[in-house]
Amino acid sequence: MSDRLSRRKLMTTGLVAAAGATGLGIAARLADRYGLIPPDDGGIYGVGETITYATQRVLVGRHSMAREFTRSDVSKIAPVKGPPPEDETYHRLLAGGFADWRLKIDGLVARPTFLSLAELMRFPSENHVYHQACEEGWSFIAEWTGVPLSYVLNLVGVLPQAKYVVFYGFDTNFDAADKQTIRGKWNSIDMADAWHPQTLLAYGMNGQELPTPHGAPLRLRLPRQLGGKSTKYLALITLTDTVKDIGKGYGAGGTERGFSWYAGI
Repeated sequence: MSDRLSRRKLMTTGLVAAAGATGLGIAARLADRYGLIPPDDGGIYGVGETITYATQRVLVGRHSMAREFTRSDVSKIAPVKGPPPEDETYHRLLAGGFADWRLKIDGLVARPTFLSLAELMRFPSENHVYHQACEEGWSFIAEWTGVPLSYVLNLVGVLPQAKYVVFYGFDTNFDAADKQTIRGKWNSIDMADAWHPQTLLAYGMNGQELPTPHGAPLRLRLPRQLGGKSTKYLALITLTDTVKDIGKGYGAGGTERGFSWYAGI
């Protein structure tokens, strides 16, 4: 048995045994030893969030694939949660077909950059038919077109200390010097999901341009987690070694409102 498999077996056995007995705190410390602590590890539900995240990562692994469907499975109705940004600049860009829109990528990267929609569409594209499930109970299947996030990360050059990729929607508003005062849609994922081959920066849906209600011009599609993690209306992607200095330190705006940071399915 390889060292990696032995390590995984040890971690799995330890986490399950500790969580199954009265030693939730022991399980949390074991998760910490292997770097499997989610940003929302504090508070009354913190230990549970840690056990969920650590156990999922150990049992499912980094390379497990979400189920994919066929075009014949695409839903006739695709529900939408929340309106598009009300920002005047967003509507000006929308009216211009997003020709002047740019996606900024910065943080712990070798080559910070701005990418236009046209540039993103010239990168190698993929089509995936994913199921999207919402925390509120509704779901749908759609075909998404876009560029793998891993391709873009390789393009900008991820620095070794990066642990999270943070996604900011167009309506996110914060002072660069004071990221703890933040409003709007933002979220983050770990590097395991960032490098995963099914994680997509989507600019198309069901063979058409990405509809405005679904996040135009660009959204994240993360099929291994619930739909709330797939941030819409992207404007900024930042790589960082911690999210504790962003907002309340929980790793996502939704987590500050009571949702789990890790929403694996």
